[in-house]
Amino acid sequence: MSRDPDDVNKLTESTYKNVVEQFNPALRNLVNLGKSYEKSVAAMTLAGKAYFDGICRIGENAAVSPVSRELGVVLMEISETQRRIHTELDEIFKKFHREIITELEKKTELDVKYMTATFKRYQSEHKLKQDSLERSHSDLKKLKRKSQGKHSTKYEIKENECLEAISSRQTEMHRFIADGCREALMEEKRRFCFLVDKHWAFTSQISDFHEKAREMLAEKLPNWHDKCSDGTQVPDSVMNMIEGLHTPETSPQMERHGVRNPEIRSQSNLELVIPPPAPALKAQTSPLASMFTQDAPRSPLSVDHNSESADQDSLGSSSLSGSASVSSGGVAMIRKLRVVTIFPHTAGNNDTLLSFDDGELITLLVHEEKDGWLYGEMDKTGRRGWFPSSYCRPCSDPAAVNRL
Repeated sequence: MSRDPDDVNKLTESTYKNVVEQFNPALRNLVNLGKSYEKSVAAMTLAGKAYFDGICRIGENAAVSPVSRELGVVLMEISETQRRIHTELDEIFKKFHREIITELEKKTELDVKYMTATFKRYQSEHKLKQDSLERSHSDLKKLKRKSQGKHSTKYEIKENECLEAISSRQTEMHRFIADGCREALMEEKRRFCFLVDKHWAFTSQISDFHEKAREMLAEKLPNWHDKCSDGTQVPDSVMNMIEGLHTPETSPQMERHGVRNPEIRSQSNLELVIPPPAPALKAQTSPLASMFTQDAPRSPLSVDHNSESADQDSLGSSSLSGSASVSSGGVAMIRKLRVVTIFPHTAGNNDTLLSFDDGELITLLVHEEKDGWLYGEMDKTGRRGWFPSSYCRPCSDPAAVNRL
């Protein structure tokens, strides 16, 4: 359907005005909103990282427990998976800033100048052509007035030439208006197309991100759920340890001699204890340890054979007639299993370490020193944990020998 040239010209001008006065200001506002969007996602990512770092620390504490080790591993896996998801999201928003916000910011500044200049050029050329056409119409009117006199034939040729000029200028004017309208509409469409294309790409990246996250979580979620589905289930290794504590083994030699001392049975049961992993760092040496060099400090696991012989003689002389005596090896074992603290030690927030004051007795549950750490049970509180070997000395407790 054909339209009047004036209507087409009005459409062209309204299109340019829409881009300059509405579209470009909206892009400026969109840039500001996009920057706020980036900040909120960055804050969410940072908070999520801190949260799942906390989950990881709790998982590390659980991993040293014999009964909760698997759950600790699950917590650390959840933390690592969420970290990877947040890292991927952070990469997407770096592209969002680079490919959308930065591009919109530059395009808006340039587009305001370009569209303003294009609109002014169109209006200027339209005015020139309109003025030229109006002058031709004015000339034609003058010729018609003159041709009405005596010499009408004299102006007939000029009148025909003027009519041809008017027709040519009208055709040119219509073509200019049509081309200007087409160009204005295409400029408008190019801007909306640019905006849609950029956000289509961003939406596609978000879709890929969610698909990857779904695949990653779908692979791990069933296993995580299985680990926490039954809170009463105890690992076999822990059950074996508990059963071993309830039904201690007695050597044939001890049965033959009738040894039933509960302290000796408890010492044999301690061999079944499964301690948590030793601390990764080497144990600190007490700064006051040098004060005891005159007493010739020894490792808690060392054995003094002279005192061993003396204890054996004392034990033999105090034995009742007819009762079986315990070998010197048994006395040495008791001496090796008990130490006395000579300095106070604070464990802090680490649940696998022991806190104690000086002068407390500790029964060793692990007979081998690991990077300066020993594992034992406090006689006073029954609490178990690792502690520095330099904070204790071998226990010389005559009462323990007499009880045996």
